[in-house]
Amino acid sequence: MAILWLLMALLMLSFVVLPLVRRRRGMIELVHPGHPDAADPAAYGFLRQEELDIRLPGPDQDLLDALELVQRTQDYTAAAQLLAGTETDGELRWQRVQALAGAAALELRQRPGGVHETPGGQWLRVWRAERPQDAGAAAVHAEFLVQQGWRALADGTKDFRLIMEEAREVCGQAAALAPADPVPHIIELAVARGLGCSREEFEQLWLKVLDRAPHHMGAHLAALHYWCEKWHGSREQAYAFAEAAAARAPRGSLLAALPLFAVFEHLPEVNLVLSLYRGEVVAKAVLGAQHAAQEARSDDPVLPHVRHMLVFFLVRAERWAEAMHQLIRVDGHVGALPWSLAADPAAEFAVYRALAVAGYEANGGNPASLPH
Repeated sequence: MAILWLLMALLMLSFVVLPLVRRRRGMIELVHPGHPDAADPAAYGFLRQEELDIRLPGPDQDLLDALELVQRTQDYTAAAQLLAGTETDGELRWQRVQALAGAAALELRQRPGGVHETPGGQWLRVWRAERPQDAGAAAVHAEFLVQQGWRALADGTKDFRLIMEEAREVCGQAAALAPADPVPHIIELAVARGLGCSREEFEQLWLKVLDRAPHHMGAHLAALHYWCEKWHGSREQAYAFAEAAAARAPRGSLLAALPLFAVFEHLPEVNLVLSLYRGEVVAKAVLGAQHAAQEARSDDPVLPHVRHMLVFFLVRAERWAEAMHQLIRVDGHVGALPWSLAADPAAEFAVYRALAVAGYEANGGNPASLPH
């Protein structure tokens, strides 16, 4: 059995190494680059793999402009102005805080600093020092510490708990500076998960989030992790949390897609059985996510997250046409689950995209038959 699983894993690896596929009616085959029957994602207007943006799940030009200016000048002003002009009770502020903190963390990793070198992300330190009463700066700092903490845990260092305790303190500072803002409490959900807080403590923190933003999808995604089997809950508890949120979601809310994320969090590490992705549990979760995506505002910041997750499940289920309908709406940005878990998110996304194109064409589809 171990040998069988190894062979199946190698088969999946072959799709990563050689994602060019030939589409013939009813089947998909691997081919060599340049083969006349190789599927061509470019025919659908898709970007080349090297052009895919791995920083964001979808477009946010204001954020990209501010981030480019901050990183080029090391002046935090553009970031401060961006967050000051972003409403506190929406999804966009949470995503922008995550992106700014992630940018600072990446800079620090690339330039850790030394005797004759200033460490990367210095603009965030200056921002906090010069504007201690800026709630946006405090939120970004807290999220930066959380990301540093998870990286310390992944690296096996002993600093994880110390960093998370500091993050919790900064979350408190951010919350005091902006009492109505749910973001500091959402960040603290990750802290509570990492520190292994009791369920009673976690639920008290969760009530603070619900008081401020009861239908916040980002907050629900953060809380879902706590209830997952790999952390402090179980499959049943995670499903129950996601389904309850979906059931009380108002029309137009993407919370109806939350069960699909719960299913994703509990997928076996290796599973090539098609029936799993066509089974009742997955099919029901996919249907809910598709309906949520149809009902949501086209500019909802969380919508790309849902579409990316749908691409993953629809390709796995060989529902090629449906996958293509999602791909044409998210192509260009791949900074979302499940791609962000891969060492090379753009390459992972490109594999699934190539499979979708090949499967679509193997069943008679072409660029002209795909409505935009």
